[in-house]
Amino acid sequence: MDEEITIIDSNARNERIKNFFINNKKNLIIIFSIILVIIIGYLSFEKSKERTKIKLANQYNLALIDPSPKNKQKTIDEMVSVIKSNDATYSPLALYHLLDSNLLENNDEINTLFNELIEKTNLENEIKNLIIYKKALFNSDFVSENELLKILNPVINSESIWKSHALYLLAEFFYSKDEKQKAKEFFNQILVLPNASSTIKAESQKRLNRDLGE
Repeated sequence: MDEEITIIDSNARNERIKNFFINNKKNLIIIFSIILVIIIGYLSFEKSKERTKIKLANQYNLALIDPSPKNKQKTIDEMVSVIKSNDATYSPLALYHLLDSNLLENNDEINTLFNELIEKTNLENEIKNLIIYKKALFNSDFVSENELLKILNPVINSESIWKSHALYLLAEFFYSKDEKQKAKEFFNQILVLPNASSTIKAESQKRLNRDLGE
């Protein structure tokens, strides 16, 4: 008897499943179609990103092959193009190459490229903070106190590993301007910073002891 009941229940369950698929055939087809489109779209997107990455890598590497003066403008144009692609890997590398090779002379153009990375490129926080610090370092020889502080504020007001570097840059900036009290304040901030670079901390203490009467 129990065996017969089990067979009946099994048949009833199979019938319900069959009826469910029959009654919802249209909706199920739509759902499966949407899922298939999403999967195909995702795979296509990933493939497109991979092709773009390869293209940028080739563009970047080709621009490095011939650094001769006659190809200077071509190299600049290629690197600027890579920067404006807003790629998290190759855009920063392209700007670093332009700066390290002294290929650009216009400060406004260089700052525009820095801003392209900082404002438009999807970078990890610490990479972005490093680029902000590099921008401040580049500008420190010719901008005002307020402008330098404005550039560095995002790093100074964070817990970034680059915070001690930013504070040290400001301290040295004020020391070079003979504003020793302001310099001391920034050097002292470094000494109490929990995640300060050990090298930066040692240099700050040395500066305070040797030149600022600490």
